[in-house]
Amino acid sequence: MDQKFIIDRFEEDFAVCETSGRRMVNIPFEDIPPDSKEGDILRFEAGIYIKDTEATDVNRQRIQSKFNRLKK
Repeated sequence: MDQKFIIDRFEEDFAVCETSGRRMVNIPFEDIPPDSKEGDILRFEAGIYIKDTEATDVNRQRIQSKFNRLKK
């Protein structure tokens, strides 16, 4: 089963990520893709973290849509 993580922020030597179960976990920098940014969604498959660019784009669009509705 794939696990998904959203990068919330970076601290010291790790990325603080929210799991799909709403828990916060720390993932060492060396374990995530080097071009990762806050808000990126990572999948854990076969023992490695992979950026899910499609899921990240969908999530960013959803958040932007909510923000735009608040501005009206």
